[in-house]
Amino acid sequence: MNVVLMGAPGVGKGTQARYLVESRGLVHISTGDMLRAAVAGGSELGRRVEAVMAAGELVSDDLMMELVRERLQQPDAAGGWLLDGFPRTVPQAEGLAALLDDIGQAVDAVLVITAPDEEIIRRLTSRVSCRVCGKIMNRKELDPARPDVCPACGAQADPKTGEPAIYQREDDREETIRHRLEVFSTQTLAAAEALAARYPSHRIEGTGTPDEVAARVADVLG
Repeated sequence: MNVVLMGAPGVGKGTQARYLVESRGLVHISTGDMLRAAVAGGSELGRRVEAVMAAGELVSDDLMMELVRERLQQPDAAGGWLLDGFPRTVPQAEGLAALLDDIGQAVDAVLVITAPDEEIIRRLTSRVSCRVCGKIMNRKELDPARPDVCPACGAQADPKTGEPAIYQREDDREETIRHRLEVFSTQTLAAAEALAARYPSHRIEGTGTPDEVAARVADVLG
């Protein structure tokens, strides 16, 4: 089974990707993983990617398509793959469909996990991170009596600088989240619609517990 998984930031896509990989035996393929693997592999394609990234530029759609083509044809992907984080735009969706036609593959299901914007904002703005151990957690996990102490590693504010161990990442600030949601609604949803014209597509309600969402996914996949 080949699946394309799409969803707004904070909708729980990462959790559902893990569930699908474990329950269906799919190979998890993300754009970030592809880029890092290409660079680490040192191939001619990897050197081109490394040069683009070193220059601080975005990897072009054409170069991404080459990476996707190479990755989907590797032996471990023959038993089924989960494409996560790609495509993000209509040209990428159209390019993916053409690429799959060319290599004799297809998408069995496009899954788009959705949730109301305000629910996503509530989720993400409640997230904090620890500067010391890197743990990402919900504010509810902090001790109300010691909200500046990391419950995972015990880190506290730096005694010299006063810099807190617990902080909120820029990506989890409301204004940043609203911008990312706008990009998703104007670009990525259009890409999902382009794929839906070619392959079976399902919108999955992303509210509720992760297990409840996973059950909805299982229902549509059969």
